[in-house]
Amino acid sequence: MSGKAKKLPSTPALRLLRAKGVDFEVHRYAYVERGGTAASSAALGIDAHRIIKTLIFEDSDGSPLVILMHGDCSVSAKDLARQIGTKAVRPCDPAVAQRHSGYQVGGTSPFGTRKAMPVYAEISIFELERIVINGGARGVLVEIDPQVLRDLLGVVEVSVTTARGS
Repeated sequence: MSGKAKKLPSTPALRLLRAKGVDFEVHRYAYVERGGTAASSAALGIDAHRIIKTLIFEDSDGSPLVILMHGDCSVSAKDLARQIGTKAVRPCDPAVAQRHSGYQVGGTSPFGTRKAMPVYAEISIFELERIVINGGARGVLVEIDPQVLRDLLGVVEVSVTTARGS
């Protein structure tokens, strides 16, 4: 665990990772409201490209889905909709995202979500040796092998990056 040793919250994500025997390292930082991956990157000294955002979107029918994206990139909703075969996708309202995931926005993990949702991941995530992703609470990230996403979440790989450095 990096930083000062503190008792970890018991989140569904951390419980799932432990139950599945996943090797992970916890990184804690002081959460900054609306700070996003830029704040966690700066606080932890980790390249924002390695920090993976967990975003809750919904399709044109209102069905929720998870999209995983590099912290320094944006999702092309148009490309995502086309690749998953729906008319349109859009980010969920934060309150709706919380109802679907069971996690507070800013602490959303793709692991242990309240509802089972399809999970899509930017294909270039799997080019990284290690990624850092939310552990299910604000200010709690876990460092894992990206293969864990395939093994535990059955992700569908997509190419939906619009920009790097944003």
